[in-house]
Amino acid sequence: MGLNRLFVAYKPSGMSSNKFLYSLKRKYNDKKAGFSGTLDPFAKGVLLIGFGSYTKLFRFLNKTPKVYKATLWLGARSDSLDTEMIENVEILNSLSQEEVLRAVNSLEGELEYEPPIFSAKRINGKRAYDLARAGVEFELNKINSTIYEATLIHYCHPFVTFEAKVSEGTYIRSLGKIIANRLGVEFGSLSALERLNEGQFTFEGEKALNIKESLNIALK
Repeated sequence: MGLNRLFVAYKPSGMSSNKFLYSLKRKYNDKKAGFSGTLDPFAKGVLLIGFGSYTKLFRFLNKTPKVYKATLWLGARSDSLDTEMIENVEILNSLSQEEVLRAVNSLEGELEYEPPIFSAKRINGKRAYDLARAGVEFELNKINSTIYEATLIHYCHPFVTFEAKVSEGTYIRSLGKIIANRLGVEFGSLSALERLNEGQFTFEGEKALNIKESLNIALK
């Protein structure tokens, strides 16, 4: 008999969310499980996991805003906007701390932008990343996100580390590109990405969440 369980897991970098879920199924010897809010293989961090009938609870949970920590590599050209597909790296002159701080802070508010072509968005029923890998040309409609807070953590040229508190569905790789462009840099790709939390949910070991308290969070 399977178990009903809801908990926060921590996905490592270099593994797809589906492969990570499979490892948890094996660990807990249960085939019925799911996750909410997929993470790219490149990214690491918080992933909500449900076993048994508790997979049906995801839509009742308050999973926003989400907080991410990212490191932007200025001058690194990559179609995937991360280190997976680096083509070349331009050597740039360093910038002032004030310039970088202004660029990061300028993200705050309502933002309209283009999502990455290597994303899970569907184009005529097919995933954008599948089309991009196949060399098919296409355009993605611009999307809107709310950036509640954007904070510069550290700047050590050419790397800009920042945190962003954002609405659901925000593409952090695109935020990195926007920061680079606002600094007058044509190319910029993320060298690291971590999801720190989804709403009130943070990683504190794979301990089961109190369902009543979790749903109360959702209803507040």
